[in-house]
Amino acid sequence: MDVREALAARTSTRAYLDTPVSEAEVRELLRLASRAPSGGNLQPWQVHVVTGTARQRVIDAVRATQAEHPFGEPEPEYQIYPKPIIDPWRARRFACGEAVYASMGVPREDKMARLVHVARNFEFFGAPVGLFVSIHKDMQPGQWSDLGMFIQSFLLAATEAGLATCAQEAWSVYPQTVKNAVGIPADFTLFCGIALGHGDPDAPVNATRTGRADVDEFASFAGF
Repeated sequence: MDVREALAARTSTRAYLDTPVSEAEVRELLRLASRAPSGGNLQPWQVHVVTGTARQRVIDAVRATQAEHPFGEPEPEYQIYPKPIIDPWRARRFACGEAVYASMGVPREDKMARLVHVARNFEFFGAPVGLFVSIHKDMQPGQWSDLGMFIQSFLLAATEAGLATCAQEAWSVYPQTVKNAVGIPADFTLFCGIALGHGDPDAPVNATRTGRADVDEFASFAGF
């Protein structure tokens, strides 16, 4: 699989088999991803990888916090989406959500079924390995851009290796709980989690493919 194929094949997988992924496999993916561009070679990313009992510990910790704060901790470390979010970005986000629920046959009025699916975020959608990506609080937008390129590199490397992933900003709404359970230092911001494993080929939700804007919607060309 070349880069073009990996870009076309990568998707956010939301149902996994219980097939294990070895530490050696994860290490190799992280090694490859670490070649991502980084301004000044700061390499600002920090990654905590969990599986087995460590994975369950963070799941249990977030579940306990959700009993008191079902929609996230009172003081999130960053805002995931703009408020308000305007078009065309609002429409794209809405279409994405509708596509995911439609693939599972969940109608808009079935709020409980939708909440159950959202809760699966905090179980890595069943993936056997979870990664938490964080960045030091001193870092600036340039380093956050580097962080995104590192994550994309990891996702593409995993795709090329035949593994499935889902980058999950949902974890960031419980930053203190996750950081305490995983051991992320207080002076780092939890950006996201990543589910990693073998996708369940029989799960309807994994058939979801979101659309992308045409190049002319986001790019202009001059001088050609």
